[in-house]
Amino acid sequence: MLRRVAANVAVNSWKGNIFELDHKLIMARQLHARRIEGIDKNIWVDFTQLAADYKVVNLGQGFPDFSPPSYIQEDFCKAVNGGCSMHQYTHAFGHPPLVSILAKFFGRVVGHEIDAFEDILVTVGAYQALFCTFQALVDEDDEVIIIEPFFDCYQPMVKMAGGKGVYVPLRPRVEGGKALTSADWVLSSEELASKFNPRTKAIVINTPNNPLGKVYKREELQVIADLCIKHDVVCISDEVYEWLTYDGAKHVKIASLPGMWERTVTIGSGGKSFSATGWKVGWAIGAGPIVKHLKTVHQNSVYHCATAAQEAVAQGFRREYELFGTPESYFLQLPEMLNHKRKKLATCLESVGLQPILPEGGYFMIADISSLKVDLNDPSTQGEPHDYRFVKWLIKEKGLATIPVSAFYSPEHRKDFQNYIRFCFVKEDSTLNAAEDILRKWSDRK
Repeated sequence: MLRRVAANVAVNSWKGNIFELDHKLIMARQLHARRIEGIDKNIWVDFTQLAADYKVVNLGQGFPDFSPPSYIQEDFCKAVNGGCSMHQYTHAFGHPPLVSILAKFFGRVVGHEIDAFEDILVTVGAYQALFCTFQALVDEDDEVIIIEPFFDCYQPMVKMAGGKGVYVPLRPRVEGGKALTSADWVLSSEELASKFNPRTKAIVINTPNNPLGKVYKREELQVIADLCIKHDVVCISDEVYEWLTYDGAKHVKIASLPGMWERTVTIGSGGKSFSATGWKVGWAIGAGPIVKHLKTVHQNSVYHCATAAQEAVAQGFRREYELFGTPESYFLQLPEMLNHKRKKLATCLESVGLQPILPEGGYFMIADISSLKVDLNDPSTQGEPHDYRFVKWLIKEKGLATIPVSAFYSPEHRKDFQNYIRFCFVKEDSTLNAAEDILRKWSDRK
């Protein structure tokens, strides 16, 4: 059967199952695989392009607009100039110097001996670590519990693996007023427990959370751990912002809880650790019997990650291993620097009538926009969620880019969380000052 072609398109010729339309070839059969249906839209593609088109001050996408520490830049340069081996393939599952120091470093953090060559897979960023995890562990019709708000790639990755996402939102706990910090957003243990059943294969958590900034407390993680053990479920723990905690919040690895090492895949990021997101060095750490399946996906897709970048990250972790817990540690210096930026942004948002939710960790701060009265009369955004329309208005009319928070929710819960937008505060002070200037001018004119 030949597919029907729009009447206003001229057909020049056809052979077999291929039409030639205006010098383009279109196959009559369906080209795409069904597993990618409904996941072609990507918020980062759409809003990054919109921000570029309008040349705005960008507090949208989550990357620093400042350089990594000088010593790790020097390590990268040394690697690039380090001779032939730095320009060739290294070990497929992770550069030996990198996996060795990751095992040593995180073994100390988790309190469990980690085998460098069995328990670790180095990937092209945390993104690929997540992809390998879902592809390796989720089967057709498996259910995967995803805590909301969630980093947006979890949902399509579960779908591409043939699984079904089951969603449980963190909800603001309001006592005597509005929720003021990310700690006020909590899980209902009863609601969470109700989602586990014999089809549940995994649960995905993100701590510190993007976009909310929530840092799960040990007792919150213990509730999740108890359910995982009871129902024999894998925990996929995305911890790329693990060093970025504020106001005394402590990051706890769920893999360190009793009975959880054997059933947890922990996702990490060299890019987030050292403010070098473009290097795309990530990893998955877990028990060898789990990680071996991730390696199967990796070796049949990407196979190998950039050697020089892995070498530089290895040198960075060697330095951190020696300095960990001291004032010279970058893992202490970075959150101290970002805490200043976090407070600066929160003060600015409050001064213009926005209601920030102060994050305990991470790169981001969300703000409640429900009290703002804005005429969102752009016909091109009709029918979109309120936060999408507001963010597009802010880009086009005020020159400031943010991200709509409802993008981090499932369709079933999106309508309940469309009064929040996300700001990234991991920016130079000059960028934050420019954003503050835009917001103050707007506030003065209201």
